[in-house]
Amino acid sequence: MTDAARLKATVYVGGLDNAVNEKILADAFLPFGEIVDVSLPKPDLPSSTDPHRGFGYVEFEIPGDAKEAIENMDQSEIFGRVIKVSAAKPQKESNEGLGSRTAVWEQEGWLAKHAVSDEDKLAAEQARSALESRPDDPMQGLEGLDVAGPQPA
Repeated sequence: MTDAARLKATVYVGGLDNAVNEKILADAFLPFGEIVDVSLPKPDLPSSTDPHRGFGYVEFEIPGDAKEAIENMDQSEIFGRVIKVSAAKPQKESNEGLGSRTAVWEQEGWLAKHAVSDEDKLAAEQARSALESRPDDPMQGLEGLDVAGPQPA
């Protein structure tokens, strides 16, 4: 099975209680079809006592089974906790987005998406020059208005 097909057949299950293990999760999703794999990611910190990070993935043999599981299990309850079930998203590269070790502007595609066109540079320069041509004192030109009442003819 290709990676894209595997992703379509995989569901994300969030909001899991610490008492939930891979067998319990597999048993909960078994009515929807043949399960290929169940994974519960472990905590990043080795000192953590939690058995998993509170979410997991269930991979089905057929993508249609995953869709049926999402429709039936989203907002259901396991071990007294309401779970969130949705289609799994592809895992981000370690050098993408927040937490990466490279600057955002050095990442592939960022510059193409955020580069400023010559047209935009020209418009910004025109706006700057229009601001510079205005008088510095906003009260300039109001000298004759400081006297109240009717003006003598």
